[in-house]
Amino acid sequence: MVADLTETLAGFPPALCRRIVVKIGSALLVDPSGAVRDHWLRTVAADIAARRAEGQQIVIVSSGAIALGARRLGLPKGGRGSLEDAQASAAVGQIALSQTWATVLGERDLTAAQMLVTLDDLENRRRYLNASATLERLLSLGIVPVVNENDSVATAEIRFGDNDRLAARIGQAARADAVVLLSDVDGLYTANPQVDASAMLVERVERIDSAIEAMADGGSGSGMGSGGMLSKIEAAKIATGAGAHLAIITGHRDSPLSAWASEGRGTIFQAAAGKRARKTWLAGRLTTRGRITVDAGAAGALARGNSLLPAGVRDVSGIFVRGDVIDILAEDGRTIARGLSEYDSEDAVKIAGRRSEEIAAILGEVSRSVLVHRDHMVML
Repeated sequence: MVADLTETLAGFPPALCRRIVVKIGSALLVDPSGAVRDHWLRTVAADIAARRAEGQQIVIVSSGAIALGARRLGLPKGGRGSLEDAQASAAVGQIALSQTWATVLGERDLTAAQMLVTLDDLENRRRYLNASATLERLLSLGIVPVVNENDSVATAEIRFGDNDRLAARIGQAARADAVVLLSDVDGLYTANPQVDASAMLVERVERIDSAIEAMADGGSGSGMGSGGMLSKIEAAKIATGAGAHLAIITGHRDSPLSAWASEGRGTIFQAAAGKRARKTWLAGRLTTRGRITVDAGAAGALARGNSLLPAGVRDVSGIFVRGDVIDILAEDGRTIARGLSEYDSEDAVKIAGRRSEEIAAILGEVSRSVLVHRDHMVML
């Protein structure tokens, strides 16, 4: 039955996936000289137009601004010699990138819209909802949103770090059914196929566990190094946790979406059961303010759907205030849940390991009985 599902999902057909996000990296869109790969991009536009004609809505997450800008400015190292060079390149290249997409989509009678986001835009609950509403309205109007990180203002502290995870987060915000990562490889392998002739393509992943992560750690399949595949695994966690399938397929061919639909070669990470919107946002966050480590009893209680009580807390780290997002860790260091803290970190330290009925005496006031309420927490 599972194999049949994977076969059915191959290509993410419009009949099953009403809305998808397609991520395109710089190495696919721009050649080594910094010029747009026009012919290839036009085949992608043709793919998008064909899917739109069948009723599928498409959101594009596109890299390429820094590379395009660096070429126009004549900057070395592809514009990445310094943060200032990267920001200047992005500022110039973003115009070129948006014009490129407007042109190739316009040739197919499609209208492109540009959206630039930073990590903060999707980590802040209100701005996340604003981005979601904008995407929803654009798609309802028949527009093709083209999203990129706002590299002209982003710094190391407020960056996604890669567009794989950005695509997964945009998939959440757009309430997409699936995310496609066009890659330099055709999926996740059991080992690096460039050095291990016995490496096999993993066509289906139902659950991302340590064995799957170990394949990525081994550098499987990614010509960009293990970090490239690791980022895709992280993106898959975000997307599948939000109820969206995620596929890794090769972009090194013309009409990559059509080719995938006909041949089905790639890796599909199957979506988990959907979560409520607020919990989906929590699960996909890339930044948190603090960490709380709990004992085995508390970890078990959380798994059964209970709130986090102070009695099960073993350690509190970080500086946070009530309402901040914090990670909840098991004693072995695994992050098992994420939620909104009901206490400032200073008070959380004071009541850690104590019974709920002791809180008033410790803090000098009658307060909340839980550290993180189950309605504001998601298991990971």
